[in-house]
Amino acid sequence: MMIENNSFSLNLRSLRKRLFYPLISLVTVISLCLSTPYIARGFSIWDILRQGVQIIQLSNISERQEVQLGKQINQQLLKSDVKLYRNSQINNYIQRIGKRLEAHNTRKKIPYTFQVVKDDSINAFATTGGYVYINTGLIKAADNEAELASVVAHEIGHIEGEHVIKQMKRTAIARGLATAAGVEESKFVQLGLELGYRRPKSREAERDADRRGLRILTNAGYAPQEMVSFMKKLKSKSRGSVPTFLSTHPSTNNRVQYLQSWVNAQGKKGNYGLSKAAYRNNIRPLL
Repeated sequence: MMIENNSFSLNLRSLRKRLFYPLISLVTVISLCLSTPYIARGFSIWDILRQGVQIIQLSNISERQEVQLGKQINQQLLKSDVKLYRNSQINNYIQRIGKRLEAHNTRKKIPYTFQVVKDDSINAFATTGGYVYINTGLIKAADNEAELASVVAHEIGHIEGEHVIKQMKRTAIARGLATAAGVEESKFVQLGLELGYRRPKSREAERDADRRGLRILTNAGYAPQEMVSFMKKLKSKSRGSVPTFLSTHPSTNNRVQYLQSWVNAQGKKGNYGLSKAAYRNNIRPLL
């Protein structure tokens, strides 16, 4: 009987030890949370525990998190706003152009994804995390590969410059979505959907994407003058209705002027992608 009592006492002490440290840890977490502004903003400890890794810290968004956000934004787009064009010849062709340009961007850890959107409007856009979208209307509007590549390079420039991510951060703070801990991931994804797809970029972002895009286009061997000529062509074709791709600040005239000055100042000028016949052959399913 004495042996059984000793055994029971040992088991009880062992159980106490196993429960002691987790209990202390939980009390510490609760104490810390109750002493921070986070709870004062209307969040309970259970909200924090439930959300866990779903909180995005605005001050330190990693490239892995950016790619994950881009993936989630892409999933939302494909559910609602965007219908992809599934022709394999066109998709393979856009992939080749995208990969050629991607090799000359500065963010080597971002895996770019190029998708063709079934839409006759003349447009292309980028969200974040390497996701670039090119409308079939834009592909048909171009006369050669260099013209189309100039727009794709511009969209890569937006991702290289982290324009959507920066705009998401500013907007989250301005709308009061950010707390001491950061922003809830689902709300951040919705912001990315709104800012990357539905709302035009700022004047500064467009100019920066033009500068980066021209550099990428030129380093990939394409004729840089085609970025200027395509912009002029799209404006002339619009007949008063500016294509979606150009319906942002700065104005088309200003963009043509500074792009032309940049092209003139560049030392190297490629001539790849100028054949109209080759281009028409590559996009034949759309003609």
